[in-house]
Amino acid sequence: MLHEAAMSDADLAQALEVGSGLAEEARAKGQSLLAVGEMGIGNTTAASAITSVLTKKPVAFVTGKGTGLDPGAQAHKRQIIEAVLQKHFPTAGIDLVPDPLEVLRCVGGLEIAAMTGLILGAARSGTAVVADGFISTAAASIAFAIEPRVRGYLFAGHQSEEPGHRVLLEYIGLKPILSLNMRLGEGTGAVLAMPIIESAMCLYNEMATFASAGVSEAKL
Repeated sequence: MLHEAAMSDADLAQALEVGSGLAEEARAKGQSLLAVGEMGIGNTTAASAITSVLTKKPVAFVTGKGTGLDPGAQAHKRQIIEAVLQKHFPTAGIDLVPDPLEVLRCVGGLEIAAMTGLILGAARSGTAVVADGFISTAAASIAFAIEPRVRGYLFAGHQSEEPGHRVLLEYIGLKPILSLNMRLGEGTGAVLAMPIIESAMCLYNEMATFASAGVSEAKL
């Protein structure tokens, strides 16, 4: 993405379709709660670029250590992201935020695009999604930028140690269910949050009221 767009239009469309197809497959199986996560190297760079463009926050503010970079490598990472954004979005932060699909095409990745397609497809069919770490939340932020009503179907499983993750959660308007000081994004936080979501649903739908339980009102 330093030299050309990360994906062609055809690549982007195919990746979005892969994610949308997974959401449709889950709906057909009657699944009502999905998790998105990823495993990769270098994709916190893509997520930081997406975060900076969508939120108009400085690159230095949203770019963390990733897999554990030393200060010199982290500074180089920031310089690369600055150059990438200057190449593809030289007026970002001055004019309106660029089209989110173009942001995804230029500085995203196939895994981020597939997760974006899944989130959009899940919301379209009324299926809730638990986003995990920084990269999957970058996908959620693209989906939200495309269609803000997606937020009603999103949970944030946890808040990553990556600084950009907090910025994206605030951008979407999500509060993390867990905060465990993790840098993981492979779905760990999302899966850990699922029993809490399920317990909350049980309490909401099945908890007895004072009247149904035959509990008399408290008296002073």
